[in-house]
Amino acid sequence: MAGIVVLSRQQVAPQFDHPRPDRRVDGNPQRTTWEHYARDGLSCGIWACEVGSWNIRFADDKDEFFCVIEGRVQLWDDAGHAEAFGPGEAGVIPAGFVGRFEVVEPVRKYFVVRERA
Repeated sequence: MAGIVVLSRQQVAPQFDHPRPDRRVDGNPQRTTWEHYARDGLSCGIWACEVGSWNIRFADDKDEFFCVIEGRVQLWDDAGHAEAFGPGEAGVIPAGFVGRFEVVEPVRKYFVVRERA
């Protein structure tokens, strides 16, 4: 039987990237991901990002739960409606979501991504 994974006790190498050039709206923020667990279509960890925004299109088979640790983000749907999230606030980006991700203040968040078979 596998043991409990305690994120704060793991030493995980960060992965760095930037939004694709064709998706950038404002800036070219560096994004940092610490994936603490990945198994059978489930991935979780901590994600951080600098200020900026880019267009997103979630795959039809992936949902993401997130909870902001620090900073502020806004998610805009393709109809122009925005939802804002700050420290302690959580949300779900559903599979197939199309819109824009905006980092208003440098952010760190927990994430859990579920990929359906």
